Amino acid sequence: MEEREVPVIPMEELVGLNNIEAEAEVLDWKDAIHKAGDILVRNGDIKGSYIDDMIESVNTLGPYMVIAKGFALAHAAPCEAVLRNAVSLINLKNGIDFGSKNDPVKVVMCLACTDRQSHMEKIQKIASQLMKEGMIDDLAACKTKEELYEVFNKEGE
Repeated sequence: MEEREVPVIPMEELVGLNNIEAEAEVLDWKDAIHKAGDILVRNGDIKGSYIDDMIESVNTLGPYMVIAKGFALAHAAPCEAVLRNAVSLINLKNGIDFGSKNDPVKVVMCLACTDRQSHMEKIQKIASQLMKEGMIDDLAACKTKEELYEVFNKEGE
């Protein structure tokens, strides 16, 4: 019997490689939000003012963005500064404090949405990835952006 090559089905890309940075060096939580947001500015997904909006959200509402041990989801309300729905992901060389019981934060994801509805399916898939046992620790331990990409986008388990 002849062996046939099994086609490799590509994983769904929840966060693209060009939207990832590994071992970012940051001074504080504001710098961490800037690093994650700068990726989206560079890619033309958001204007710089959206980064200011995210920082102002923390200044106004407190560290609500730190939604799990070691993980912050940087975001602000949809606005004209968001040019298209996008997500970036960084891990930090050293954990930083947001003033949350879930500090230190070692992984920051930036979420930019043009409206409150169109991105819901993707957010649900991202949330499902993040809730996998040990995912935040696995992301924090990555040394390269390629490794971060593989760990975050992998299926199953």
